[in-house]
Amino acid sequence: MGVRIRGTAVDGQGRCAHYHSEWDIIANRCATCDTWWACFRCHRDHADHPFGRVVADSGVTGARCGACGHEMNYAEYSAATRCLKCGHPFNPGCAAHAPLYFEL
Repeated sequence: MGVRIRGTAVDGQGRCAHYHSEWDIIANRCATCDTWWACFRCHRDHADHPFGRVVADSGVTGARCGACGHEMNYAEYSAATRCLKCGHPFNPGCAAHAPLYFEL
């Protein structure tokens, strides 16, 4: 994949100390530092600035599959229950965190 997903105790598919179920594979881009993070808590613990949300209708990719590296914009990610490229299922509970990562 070549892109590092930052956070606390991040595994090879982007799971972290805070979210580590089989389905927790989505990394999110901070628009401020342009870095992929395992979750907002990891960003809070390691970054020196608030998480910069990606504007939802900008078309900018803000979600990344930790299994295959496929990047998605908000429209693609919010409509998917699994990765559009590799088919790995996403955690349905992540939808509740969309306002933390995207400016809706």
